[in-house]
Amino acid sequence: METVDTVGSSPVVLAVAAGAGPVVDATHELTGWVLEQLQHWLRKEPVAPLVVWTRGAVAAHPGESVGDLPAAAAWGLVRSAQSENPGRIVLLDTDAALDAAVLGRALATDEPQLALRGGQFQAARLTRVGPADELAVPGPDTPWRLGLTESGTLDGLALLPCPEATRPLAPHEVRLEVRAAGLNFRDVLNALGMYPGEPGPLGSEAAGVIVEVGSGVTGLAVGDRVMGLAFGAFGPLVVTDHRLLVAMPAGWQFSTAASVPIVFLTAWYGLVDLAGLQAGESVLVHAGSGGVGLAAVQIARHLGAEIFSTASPAKWPVLHEWGVAEDHVASSRDLDFHRRFTEGTGGRGVDVVLNALAGEFVDASLDTLAPGGRFVEMGKTDVRSSEQVGGRHPGVSYQAFELMDAGAVRIQAMLRELVELFEAGELRPLPVADWDMRQAPAAFRYMSQAKHIGKLVLTVPAATRLALDNDGTVVITGSGGLGGLAARHLVREYGVRHLLLVSRRGAEAPGVPELVAELAGEGATALVAACDLSDRQALAGVLASVPPDHPVTGVVHTAAVLEDGVIGSLTREKLDRALAPKVDAVWHLHELTRDLDLSMFLVYSSLAGHLGSAGQGNYAAANVFLDALMRRRRRDGLPGLSLAWGAWTTEVGRVGELSRGDLERINRSAMPLLGVEQGMELFDRALRTGHAVLGPARLNPQALRAQPDVAPLWRNLAGGAPRLPAAVNTRNGHEDLEHRLAGLSRADREKILTDLVRGSAATVLGHASAGRIDTDRSFSELGFDSLTSVELRNLLRTRTGRTLSSGVVFDYPTVTQLAGYVDSLFAPAEPSGDEDGPDGAVAHRARPADDGPDEALLLDADVDDLINIALRDQ
Repeated sequence: METVDTVGSSPVVLAVAAGAGPVVDATHELTGWVLEQLQHWLRKEPVAPLVVWTRGAVAAHPGESVGDLPAAAAWGLVRSAQSENPGRIVLLDTDAALDAAVLGRALATDEPQLALRGGQFQAARLTRVGPADELAVPGPDTPWRLGLTESGTLDGLALLPCPEATRPLAPHEVRLEVRAAGLNFRDVLNALGMYPGEPGPLGSEAAGVIVEVGSGVTGLAVGDRVMGLAFGAFGPLVVTDHRLLVAMPAGWQFSTAASVPIVFLTAWYGLVDLAGLQAGESVLVHAGSGGVGLAAVQIARHLGAEIFSTASPAKWPVLHEWGVAEDHVASSRDLDFHRRFTEGTGGRGVDVVLNALAGEFVDASLDTLAPGGRFVEMGKTDVRSSEQVGGRHPGVSYQAFELMDAGAVRIQAMLRELVELFEAGELRPLPVADWDMRQAPAAFRYMSQAKHIGKLVLTVPAATRLALDNDGTVVITGSGGLGGLAARHLVREYGVRHLLLVSRRGAEAPGVPELVAELAGEGATALVAACDLSDRQALAGVLASVPPDHPVTGVVHTAAVLEDGVIGSLTREKLDRALAPKVDAVWHLHELTRDLDLSMFLVYSSLAGHLGSAGQGNYAAANVFLDALMRRRRRDGLPGLSLAWGAWTTEVGRVGELSRGDLERINRSAMPLLGVEQGMELFDRALRTGHAVLGPARLNPQALRAQPDVAPLWRNLAGGAPRLPAAVNTRNGHEDLEHRLAGLSRADREKILTDLVRGSAATVLGHASAGRIDTDRSFSELGFDSLTSVELRNLLRTRTGRTLSSGVVFDYPTVTQLAGYVDSLFAPAEPSGDEDGPDGAVAHRARPADDGPDEALLLDADVDDLINIALRDQ
């Protein structure tokens, strides 16, 4: 925690970070300190903005976790301070140190909430969530895995039935219940139809629990938590050779375990088995900031070698953080590494090259080898023969390899050696970002842009692994309206038969005896316990009382306390009282149940934490902590879902003290009150998604758009760039597109095609809106590389039905130019006569056909919706 003052009207930076110590204590301490700093600042005359700066307090994309939970809670508190004091405070979260240049750029955006990732700013926006945002899971009794309906575009990814996952086992095989599976560049190339040779099924490494073993399996048993190689691993079940698996290190989460096998086995096999790297030798690791690269850097250091490495300049700090000296790092974008590293070794060169580059980079790398050096090739695009290399570089050995060349026995031995090194602290896992498998297209797209550090992992939805069944007990905290509503719904709609209702007053709480009797009438048994949820020891005792034949399989936390007040009137005591039933209680539940096989860990949060509701700073802080913790649980391979509810009607929720006038005002607002039936429908929809944080609410976009000044957070929901017509977004849409273009003037055709190319480019780059795409900037400036350019070509080929060359994005390097070229492929005849004259010409320019109303019409009425709470590129 640090206040950084500047001079005059320059901004003041408040650096906010959690100190050492238990998470609960750190959250109370940090938010209390931030409250005092805000109160001190807001008493001053407003001469300069206050920038509240954090690192790792928010998740900037779906696969990112939250590193600093106490600082996340501080964001909720500060959001309310922003609402109460418009224009005076900016929230900024970065992935690197803050300097004057970054600060200036942040303030120039005029955005109140920003995250900086990889040099790019992202602003907070609320967006709608619908079924089309995620892949559909086949029926509950249908085994499935991630596959391709067609290759060449990530739109072809789908969760497909996979009956072979339940086939009989061979003697040496095991059946693995997959919890997480590593995503590799090979999978992306496979999906895009660019992998040389036979790529096999998607997914080749996994972590999970053994559920069945073959007759000849030794050393592993049902129930073991394992990690290793498994082909076709992107699904809830996979069959693999037991010799490709090893027991997970104690204390590891499934996401971490799934991130290890491919990268560390590849690096170990290449450096140890093939290159024979020894202490005192030198090694050049190309693409050192990648997964295999960072694994190789650690293994080389363990072996006692001197490490040189290449990476894109933006990722050099990553290599420095992992121990590669500054003068031992060079760019992977040019050939200057040859000069730098030859000079760095006194003209001798390096003993070993671990290569993943191609073309002239291979030649320069061979020239960088010392006499008698060893060149180990991991890549697939420029494999050469040892004779070819030996002819030009006498004495140099050349070995291209596939990991499976090592054989199953050696792979298991290597895995065991690696586990020993991890447990001894000699090696450490790479940073991990994880996505739910239903969000696989977003994960593949993120990897294709090469923005990540470390590993990406896909997790299996908990609901597909373990249903809420008659044997398990669901713990529900809070016996008020929302807790009772959840209990009734789980019994009636999900077949839950055992519940534990926990609240401060237990059976003495109003309505609890009646609720227990009502549930009994539905065939369910509800135990009731009185407990202060912020007392960890007392809560542990309550959970220990659950009968072992009905173990805890789910948690639903609804408890809360309101201590409203504007920032200036809040005290640490009021803040602590609001935090206790949220922060303290849920953290204790998290720790006490993390080793149980839960299918659900659901917490009730509030949109107040993201909207920054005025007068609810302490409540906002408590709820944002819950949201961040659910992201952390997902990152750790644990179930976690935070429902950040909008306001409920007076039947339930916390609006019972409002006057009739207040209620009428709320119902005329952009977020009318939720009724019971509406809320439970959204509850069900949320459980079927892969999101960690969602905002179930009613939206009135008409009222939102009528506001004189729509806050930045709401702008996506208030209306933005129009969507592409549905027909263009379908694989058969090119026929409709051709029909629409027929007879139009060139200007009208190019407008339609520019929108199509622009929208396609936004899809490939993962932007929430096509408005982010400048039609006259080059694709390279927009962030396209060779891989994403191929995906854009493939997507346009699907949407237009026209053949496009692989280099079309480079030949026509802007949206405008590419749209003009696509127009030439349709070669329509120019319409005759005045464009605004004859009826025939006008008819050709009618509104595009669609199967339903356009978005504006859909938004004219109140709608019940799920809101995705995320930082979006703006």
